[in-house]
Amino acid sequence: MVRKKPIERHQTLREKILETIRDAILRGVMKPGERVSEPELADRFGISRTPIREAFRQLESEGYLRVIPRKGAVVATLSERDIEEFYAIKSILEGYAARMAAENLSDKDIERLEAINGKLQEIAEEGDIKSFFKVHNEFHELFIRASGNDKLLVLINQLVLKFNRLRLASLSQPGRMQISVQEHKKIIKAFRDHNGELADDLVRRTATIGAEVLIHNMTDSDQPQRRSDEALPRVDI
Repeated sequence: MVRKKPIERHQTLREKILETIRDAILRGVMKPGERVSEPELADRFGISRTPIREAFRQLESEGYLRVIPRKGAVVATLSERDIEEFYAIKSILEGYAARMAAENLSDKDIERLEAINGKLQEIAEEGDIKSFFKVHNEFHELFIRASGNDKLLVLINQLVLKFNRLRLASLSQPGRMQISVQEHKKIIKAFRDHNGELADDLVRRTATIGAEVLIHNMTDSDQPQRRSDEALPRVDI
């Protein structure tokens, strides 16, 4: 009981560290290959390096950082191939889930999907990317669960966790949230018609749009297109 309060404070600080680094990377304040300093974060938050290292490990699992033994953490570099491979796998898995869900979703489930998409429309108009991302996940999780395949749900969750950075970056592009809402409307109609083939095709198409938007943005910004497993770029310390 005596240790309960410090543990809660530790979790709060950890979440602040995670949010600070995620936001800096997504807004481009921290560039691919740039070092993330443990001492600076420890000084900023007034804590030891242990919770910072724990946050680094989570951010690495989400694709934001690369943690190099005895060198520290750097912002992970994304390549066009990273994007293509992630969305190719995501489209196959979620497309299959949508095909199965079309046979299982009840009228109440479909009404719930419509309500979620209505909320997404409101959030898109407000331009709140973080809230949109959270509610967007609810939409997809609902129909993936309806597929009735628990192992498929686990696989998809593991995949998207690893590439949350890509998904958030995609939703951050101009007009992307509105496009997502419109695509969801088409998917919901396919579910209501119990058209599994169409639902599969629409979900795959939505993933393709996400990949194309990111690659286009990457090309426009002249971001280095390297494989994430290539040699670590030079880091100024």
